[in-house]
Amino acid sequence: MNQPPEPQYPQGPQYPQGPQYPQGPPPPPAYPQQHQAPAYPPPAYPQSQQPVHPQYPQPQQPQQPQQPAYPQYQPAPTAPLPAPATPLDDLEYQNAPGTRVHRKAYQRSADATAFGQLVLHVPGFLMSLMVVLLLATILEAVSGLPYWVSTLLWIASGALVFHRPSESFFARHLLRLQRPLAHELAALAPVWREVTDRAGVDGQRYELWIEDTDHLNAYAAAGHIVGVTRYALEKLPRSQLAAVLAHELGHHTGGHAWSGLLGWWYALPGRIAWQVVRAVTFFVIRFTSFFSYVAAGLMIIFVGLFTILTITATYGLPLLLLVLPYLMAAVGRRAELRADAHAAALGFAPMLAQMLHGVMVQEEQEKQAVLARTGKPFTEPGTLSRLLSTHPDHRTRLHHLQPYLQPTR
Repeated sequence: MNQPPEPQYPQGPQYPQGPQYPQGPPPPPAYPQQHQAPAYPPPAYPQSQQPVHPQYPQPQQPQQPQQPAYPQYQPAPTAPLPAPATPLDDLEYQNAPGTRVHRKAYQRSADATAFGQLVLHVPGFLMSLMVVLLLATILEAVSGLPYWVSTLLWIASGALVFHRPSESFFARHLLRLQRPLAHELAALAPVWREVTDRAGVDGQRYELWIEDTDHLNAYAAAGHIVGVTRYALEKLPRSQLAAVLAHELGHHTGGHAWSGLLGWWYALPGRIAWQVVRAVTFFVIRFTSFFSYVAAGLMIIFVGLFTILTITATYGLPLLLLVLPYLMAAVGRRAELRADAHAAALGFAPMLAQMLHGVMVQEEQEKQAVLARTGKPFTEPGTLSRLLSTHPDHRTRLHHLQPYLQPTR
């Protein structure tokens, strides 16, 4: 299909061009430079006079007192603890570990001394029973608990003497003993094993304890407590230490330890009641004496009459209590001699005698030191003090060891 031809429009008018220069456009005209103002110096104005303020002295701060220069704290150098002294091991070990040892069927008993202690504690036990019954009656009125229940509980409490935790409490808090350390047990255990093997006793049934003191002493208490001092462990030769342990074992096998503690426990309520009554009586007499001597005299007469009536009603039992301390001390001295005989029978008589002789020499040196320091001789104990002593003197013990020191033919 043919397209129609586009229409032809007329062109616009032709304008003339500008003039043609042969060498490019002419340079722009040079205009005159602008007139610059002359540079005048700035006028010098007179400086204003500032008022001068008076200078006041500054207040001085109070000078702080200079703190003294203390030397800086330096902790003291901790020197290593000295090794414990090892005593001479001169013990003849007859029962080495692993050897066969004969054990006795009955490893503990009660000799005449133990029975004597129990008999002498009967009056104290009866007085304690009266005190317990009185307190149990008061408790029944207050709480309704039958009096016989409290009384039976107190009687059954004597079994605590053989209760191991109760023994440990007694040893730690009343006797002030401590468990042996590793090096102490290493030095003590072989000696104890030798002593118990010679006696035919199982040494593991007993507990070894240490008292941290510089005195020579040993203990046999309750049912299983055997204690020695640190001085005895570190300073005594092994043979003398074995003699001391054999002596304490004699207290256990003879029944002296448990009978003494059992009697002490059952007599404790009566002893406490007696102390309370005596303290109250003295206080009442002194209190009444402040107001009237007549009242104090009447109080003394009342106490005396009450004491006489009590002695009459109890068939003189309180009078026996006045003699009991001397009798019990005599039985205690006998128990010590029996324990020495037990150690001597095990072959430790020479070692025990050497130890006692050494103690005698040490005591004599202490007496001489007191004489040199004070100029006064050492005061020997009186007759009553010796009668109340539970241990015989060293010369008596050495005398009773003489039969075991004689050479056998």
